Amino acid sequence: MTSLLRWLGAALLLAGAAFFLSDYHNDVYRKLLLWVTLALSYNFLFGICGQIAFSHFAFYGIGAYSVVIFLFQFHLPFPLAILLGVALCILFALAVAIPSTRLEGFYLALATLALAQLFIVVLNEGGAVTGGPGGLANYKLPEILGTRIREPWYTAVIVVLLLGTLVVLWRLDCSWFGRACRAVRDNPEAAAAMGVDVARTKVIAFTLTSALAGIAGMVYAFVDNTVNPPIFGIENAFLLLFMVIVGGAGRHAGAVIGAVLLFLLPFWLAPIVGHHQALVFGLLVVAAILFQPGGLIGIWDRFSRSRS
Repeated sequence: MTSLLRWLGAALLLAGAAFFLSDYHNDVYRKLLLWVTLALSYNFLFGICGQIAFSHFAFYGIGAYSVVIFLFQFHLPFPLAILLGVALCILFALAVAIPSTRLEGFYLALATLALAQLFIVVLNEGGAVTGGPGGLANYKLPEILGTRIREPWYTAVIVVLLLGTLVVLWRLDCSWFGRACRAVRDNPEAAAAMGVDVARTKVIAFTLTSALAGIAGMVYAFVDNTVNPPIFGIENAFLLLFMVIVGGAGRHAGAVIGAVLLFLLPFWLAPIVGHHQALVFGLLVVAAILFQPGGLIGIWDRFSRSRS
């Protein structure tokens, strides 16, 4: 009961904040929540299961594009469009994950990097289906039970998505599957010797986290009511990786810290350093990795130990 009250309190606090923000700050806040959601799912794949993949943002884009195409080009009912979008993400994830189980480390990263680049090419060359380089725009979230969800209530939807993602990944991490993922990450041979099906564990982790990224993409599609290729570019896939590493790979709190810090950092740097913000941003990320290789969450760990 206490745990449920904490989750409800967190949901009310995060969703309630949107009612006190301006339109601009609400837009930034919504995107911050989505980045945190993505970082949580990618942290499970990279930090807990040990798979270095650059396809996470591609699945984010698959989810966003699929729901828009199914709704406004194929004119499918909203629930069916959502289900088909999730199914599409799962099918693509399985198509990537099953052959990729034979790849390790750097080679898996290259394979998923190629997939991410191929996805951008398909979007740019997709013609009327994907809208080409300009993407798809000027659509609106359909009415649900006769009601159209408007701001800031849509922020509450994103909060539910974030907390739902966290709960699912938290429960998985505390289960036998989470222990199997960590064993596969640390030593696949030893995990196999203990009876863990290494290939199946990797496929499930990759498919699950990719589906979660796709669901986040579906929610993102109605934040700006536009989707276009640059949003899902490879630079964002690298930024997502840096968020997890800087925050603390393998720790849910670390993923949250890294996502919040690296998402907001450009907003803080721009007024101070102007057009040099990209250089300063890169230097700060490198410094964080060099001087705090365990992630910023390690600072909190040391502080907690010093108090105990």
